[in-house]
Amino acid sequence: MARPHVVVVPYPGSGNINPALQIAKLLHHHGVYVTFVNTEHNHRRVQATEGAGAVRGREGFRFEAIPDGLSEADRGKQDYGRGLAVSTSTRCAAPLRDLIARLNSAPGVPPVTCVLATMLMSFALGVARELGIPTMSFWTGSAAALMTHMRLRELEERGFVPLKDESFLTNGYLDTTVIDWIPGMPPIRLGDFSSFLRTTDPNDFGLRFNESEANKCTKADALILNTFDGLEADVLGALRAEYPRMYTIGPLGSLLRQNLGSATDDSAGLSLWKQDPECLAWLDTQEHRSVVYVNFGSHTVLTPEQLAEFAWGLAASGHPFLWSIRDNLVRGGGGGQATLPPAFTAEMAGRCHLTSWCPQELVLRHPGVGCFLTHNGWNSTCESVAAGVPMVCWPGFSDQYTNCKYVCEVWGVGVRLDAEVRREQVARHVTEVMGSEEKRRSAAKWKEAAEAATGAAGSSCENLLSMLRAFSNTPNSKT
Repeated sequence: MARPHVVVVPYPGSGNINPALQIAKLLHHHGVYVTFVNTEHNHRRVQATEGAGAVRGREGFRFEAIPDGLSEADRGKQDYGRGLAVSTSTRCAAPLRDLIARLNSAPGVPPVTCVLATMLMSFALGVARELGIPTMSFWTGSAAALMTHMRLRELEERGFVPLKDESFLTNGYLDTTVIDWIPGMPPIRLGDFSSFLRTTDPNDFGLRFNESEANKCTKADALILNTFDGLEADVLGALRAEYPRMYTIGPLGSLLRQNLGSATDDSAGLSLWKQDPECLAWLDTQEHRSVVYVNFGSHTVLTPEQLAEFAWGLAASGHPFLWSIRDNLVRGGGGGQATLPPAFTAEMAGRCHLTSWCPQELVLRHPGVGCFLTHNGWNSTCESVAAGVPMVCWPGFSDQYTNCKYVCEVWGVGVRLDAEVRREQVARHVTEVMGSEEKRRSAAKWKEAAEAATGAAGSSCENLLSMLRAFSNTPNSKT
C-alpha cells in the first residue's frame, strides 16, 4: 500500500496555523507524507521572521503556498479580517485544486489520500470531495465552542438572535438570558456564546459565516478537536452522539512532546512575529510562581486607555510580570510598547520584561510563571490548562467568552475581568489568582489530567493512533 499523503490547509491566522502544524508533525512522525499549505503572504512573513529554513521542509514533509486573493492595499483596511475570510472562501479553491493536481503528478510524491482543513476553510473540503479525496476537518476551538456555534441557527429560530436593537448590547439582556437546552452543556448565558451573535443584522457576515462554517466542518469524513476527553466530557459525549468519527487529540503541545520528545526544532511552530528568547532567560532569574504572564493573542486590539489601565493594574498588583505587546496591539497608538505611559515604563524598570512576542508554551511551562492574564483564545486556554497555570480572563471576541465560562465556572481555574478595563480590578484579580491555593489545586488537577490523556495509553494518544489507522485505510486518489 502506498504511503498516506495528507494535504493540510489551515486558515491563514496564527491560531489555526500552529495547531494545524502540530497535527502535521504528529502525522509525519508516524509515517504520513505531509504537504502543509500556507498562503503566499504568510509564507513570506514566516521567512522574514524565522528565516527561509523554517519552511524548507524535510523528507516526507513539504511546505507549499497558494495566494489568498488579497492585495497589499486590502491588508491595510479596517475590515481586513472579514476581507480575508471572504477571499479565502471564494478565491482559494482553484489554486488548491491546481496544487493537488501538481502534487499528484510530481515524481517521488505519493498520491494525495486526504485533505485536512481547519475551521473556516470548508472550501478545501469541497475541493477534496470534487476530486474524490477523503476529508478531515480540524475544529481549532473547544468542543463547547463548536457546539454553541452549531446552535446559532437554532438561537435565531427561537428568536434570541439577532438582537432586537442596539440597547440589547448594554441593557443586561446578554447576561440575564440563559440558554439551558444545549446538549452536553451547563446553562449558559447568551453573552457567553460567540461574539458573532452580538448583532442586530440578520444577514451579518460574521454570524452567517461562522454558523455555516461550524456546520460544514462536521460534514467532513472525520472531525479532529484539540481537547481531551476528561476536559469536556459532557459536551463531547453529546457531539459523539451526532458525529461518531471524531478524534480528540489534545492538548496538542503535550501530545507532540510525548511523541517527539523535547527537540525544539520539531516542537516549535511557525511564528508570524519575531520571537524573543531573552524572556526565558529573564524568567530564570525570577522566584518560583512569582511572575504574571500577560498576552492577548494575535488579534486582540486595545485602545491606548485600555493599555494604560492594564499597565497600572499590573503595577499595583505588586508582582513581577512578563508582558507580550505586539507592535499592532494598540489601535492608533503608533506601535506596541511605545504606547505605554512613560511614567509606567520608568517605574516598572527591573520589575517586568516587555516583549513583542514570545514562545508561549515554553513560557507557560516555566516554573517562574504563577498566573496568565489572557484573552482566552482556545490555544492559549488549552496551553494554560496543560501547564497547570491559573488564569485572569478578559475575553473579547468569538469563542473567547465560551472558553472563559469554562475556565472560571466549570474548571475552576480562573476569574473574569469586566469588559471595561479598570486598573483596580486588574490588580485585585491578579492578586487573587496569584494567592489562591484553590485555583492552584484545580489547575494542578487539570494539568495532571492532560498529562494522563497525552501519555502512553491515554485517551488522546489512543485517539491519535485510531486517526492514523483511518489515514492508512483511506483509498489512494490520483486525479
